[in-house]
Amino acid sequence: MKINRWCNIWKWGMLFSIFSFLGCAGSSLYSINMYYDAQQATIPAYLKADISSAVISIAEFTDKRQMDDTLVIGRVVEKDGANKLVMPKNIKATKAISNGIKEYLRKSGYKVTDKIEQWDLKEETIPKENSRVLIGGNIDELDISCRRGFPSNTYRTNIKLTIVFADMAKGKILYQSKVESSYTKEHVLFSEENLGEEAGIALGDAIEKIFEDKAVAQKFKEAIAQ
Repeated sequence: MKINRWCNIWKWGMLFSIFSFLGCAGSSLYSINMYYDAQQATIPAYLKADISSAVISIAEFTDKRQMDDTLVIGRVVEKDGANKLVMPKNIKATKAISNGIKEYLRKSGYKVTDKIEQWDLKEETIPKENSRVLIGGNIDELDISCRRGFPSNTYRTNIKLTIVFADMAKGKILYQSKVESSYTKEHVLFSEENLGEEAGIALGDAIEKIFEDKAVAQKFKEAIAQ
């Protein structure tokens, strides 16, 4: 009986230690949903789709940031000076950007495939699909940060992207461009949800800037119409 009792105590002690460790480990980072709601976007008239049956494909972006772990998308500086990492919760940043572009183009009236392609932006590796245009790119910079303080917290997000457009039918790269979005906001509240919302605003701004140049939008529409 005494042995059984000590065994139970040891088991409960081990479980307590494990849960305590996991609790500490879980508090060492924040995880956020990086999401762009294209339904809230205002589509410029020059970008809206003309009547066309052409289909567009989107490739997953490639993370080109020079860092050991590209899953890390930012940091939170706590009030005591401690740094905690920010990680994606449900989807990687490379796919969040691709999905955002896909939904933005759908809102603009274009036909976009559900499948996210894999492409390294080289002309000789353009996927062989039935779509007319392929859009891919690189993440050059991505930093989602928050410095917690009193009475407010400072949120900062910086995104730099390289965008590449390709003619899938001809297997040719059409052109490429770069976009950048920087966003700063003071807010009295802090939460993972707020951190994700601020990231989503910067992501949406970057995606909308891809087609902000009328010349780029015109080239895009011409490629689809061929």
